[in-house]
Amino acid sequence: MRRIDALLVLMVLIWGVNYSVIKRAFAEIPPQPFNAIRITLASAVFLLAIRFARERAGRPRATISSAFHTPTLMNTRDFWDLIWLGLVGHCAYQYCFVGGVALTSVSNAALIIGATPVAVAVVSALLGRERIALFHWLGAAVSVAGIYFVVGRGAEFGGQTLRGDLLVIVSVACWAAYTLGAGRLISRHSPLFVTGTTMAIGGVPYVAMTLPQFLTVDWSAVSAWTWLSLVLSALLALNVAYLIWYMGVQKIGAARTSMYSNLVPITAMVVAALWLGEPLGRDKILGAVAVLSGVALTRLGRKPSPVPIEE
Repeated sequence: MRRIDALLVLMVLIWGVNYSVIKRAFAEIPPQPFNAIRITLASAVFLLAIRFARERAGRPRATISSAFHTPTLMNTRDFWDLIWLGLVGHCAYQYCFVGGVALTSVSNAALIIGATPVAVAVVSALLGRERIALFHWLGAAVSVAGIYFVVGRGAEFGGQTLRGDLLVIVSVACWAAYTLGAGRLISRHSPLFVTGTTMAIGGVPYVAMTLPQFLTVDWSAVSAWTWLSLVLSALLALNVAYLIWYMGVQKIGAARTSMYSNLVPITAMVVAALWLGEPLGRDKILGAVAVLSGVALTRLGRKPSPVPIEE
């Protein structure tokens, strides 16, 4: 396992555990205000980290990883890319995802999100961003089949959950656009700069949209555990995990990085079974094996041959 694979596994663990953490927190704070505080806190941490990395890079004989700082200057296209990526990848994605999960079942949401790697791979191939090998397509198919065994058999689309299902579908489209759309920026600027700046840009309209709900919450009734879970969720699920995600995009490409998101529902399932007492049956175990096998298949064979961004 390469270092980036180990980091992506850490990202999966963070996002998987985060599901059970925020599920308990939503009992005291509504989803959108909870998320608004998370984004605000995570954006502030990112901006401070960007400033620190820039100052350190300016010191004599200083060495700093390209994941945290690159000396490339901003141009007009970079500026507009940061704007639309912030609005789509953070504001729209977060609003639709959180709102969708609140209105549909966990099974429906996890099954829809399980299609993210396929969406990223297909669009990436159609745009000519990555030449996807046969092993990757096979791995994607096996992983999607595994997601079905994990959560799909009990999923029922439409009816009362239709609005939530549609919102989660839109969030998948936003995440795919964000992952692929940032490819050119990631080739020029550090993942820390791209992730932090786009989150801060998207966080402004997000907080504005959720402000009416924010004002109705009885904040004095929120427990210390919920406040702690909010802070940890921001620092780990948004700061650390998002940074790892784009380090993966930078190192192994968007399609292969996105395959690791298939492991998140499995991790969330195991954590929920151990912590929240949710049932863990044979189908879910078989599905977990299939998803792990699919991710392994995507890492076999030759590395993808990325097409230069400027082409």
